[in-house]
Amino acid sequence: MTEDRRITPGQDECQYSSCYCEENVWNLCHFVRREGSASLPQVFAVFISNDNRMVPLWEQKSACGDRPVIWDYHVILLHARPGPDAVVYDLDSTLPFPCGLKAYAAHGLRADDGLRSEYRRKFRAVPADLFLAKFASDRSHMKNGDGSWRTPPPPYPPIAVADCSMNLEDFICMDPNRGWGQVFTLENFLRRYLTPAPSLP
Repeated sequence: MTEDRRITPGQDECQYSSCYCEENVWNLCHFVRREGSASLPQVFAVFISNDNRMVPLWEQKSACGDRPVIWDYHVILLHARPGPDAVVYDLDSTLPFPCGLKAYAAHGLRADDGLRSEYRRKFRAVPADLFLAKFASDRSHMKNGDGSWRTPPPPYPPIAVADCSMNLEDFICMDPNRGWGQVFTLENFLRRYLTPAPSLP
């Protein structure tokens, strides 16, 4: 799980806001496009969720011991560089930054086989250029009924595109006929981005 050559700033130098993983990854994608630190077609924003909005992830900073955190969704950056092992950038993980996908899968994702069906994960991989062009969030999903924030928002204005101010649901939704990018099961995601796909614990 040794640290690889980064295509982003160091973890402590990244724009980061707790509970706004989609915007954290948007900022990473924006950095890669601006700095040309990687070929943009090799970079993906990957949304992890399911129809029940209950997905377990291990090695997260907010975890307690070896227990997983159950998120409604989570977002990572994937650098699908040439070669056998893609690289994951997860600002909420205790794993190295970046972390090879094989190690991230073994320690952070683990297998779906031991999970109840309602916890099995799906993955929507959205090309970075498409994510930057289409994603919009007015952050309304982070407000309580009285308008107060559940978690303080990032210090910059909400991300919007010309024709939309909120389409986060189109990215979280795992219906392959909706939104952008390609939707995978865990097994198919690893088969697509790793050769060969590993056996997970």
